Amino acid sequence: MSNDVCEETGSNQQRRALVMGAFAAAALPVAASTIKTPHDGLTAGEISIDVNGFAMPAYRAMPAKARGKLPVVLLVSEIFGIHEHIADVARRFAKAGYLCIAPELFVRQGDAMNQPDIQTLVREVISKVPDAQVMGDLDACAAWAAKNGGDPKKLAITGFCYGGRITWLYAAHNPAVKAGVAWYGRLVGTSSALTPRHPIDVVSQLKAPVLGLYAGDDPGIPNNTVAQMQNALAASPNPAARNSDFVLYRNAKHGFHADYRPMYDEASAKDGWARCLAWFQRHGV
Repeated sequence: MSNDVCEETGSNQQRRALVMGAFAAAALPVAASTIKTPHDGLTAGEISIDVNGFAMPAYRAMPAKARGKLPVVLLVSEIFGIHEHIADVARRFAKAGYLCIAPELFVRQGDAMNQPDIQTLVREVISKVPDAQVMGDLDACAAWAAKNGGDPKKLAITGFCYGGRITWLYAAHNPAVKAGVAWYGRLVGTSSALTPRHPIDVVSQLKAPVLGLYAGDDPGIPNNTVAQMQNALAASPNPAARNSDFVLYRNAKHGFHADYRPMYDEASAKDGWARCLAWFQRHGV
């Protein structure tokens, strides 16, 4: 048994401690609804992925006794990094038969798990992360998966909030992606050197259809921006854009899938999860 299978030892134990610290900070407090997916039957824990000489940490979960190559899901976190909730979601995908990789995309810019508040986290870490860097990191994850039990012809991506926006961008970036599911990711925005394009700007470049799972009661992502994106997708001659879709959970709030936070909406989260798995299967992942 390798040191990243089920029982995590050494540096992985330290890493899990950091992850749990970030989980606590993100949850404040951990809700009674928090889901805990067991490790049994899984290979799960930290791995290191080489990105042009940089050792990027990531959380990997997959069935321990896979028969043949597995479909791959790249899982992009919220701004908090790979805390316990994201690791748990990775294990949920593994239980469903996927090789899931959740990379630490912010580590070059700073420690997302050790910031005093969200405003500081965004200012000191997240705002300094270039989209181009993220695309390269995800490419490296896909390449790692292809060499470690994953099927490169069955690649999907999903993400929450920050990761929802990245899901749209990556579906326009990598032609190997077969499907994406974006959970309440920002759709429009002001261009900058680090974030030159937003989802609405890449509609014509989408290589794979994306399912958007969005909250109706989300002041940060107003319903009119969802309508803008829907209209852009419908008007595009791009087949991947026209095959994309949205589900708007009218009474749900931003972060409705996060079972460790007060805005968790069990009915919306369960429906969204079922739709996510069905979307991947529908598109061959």
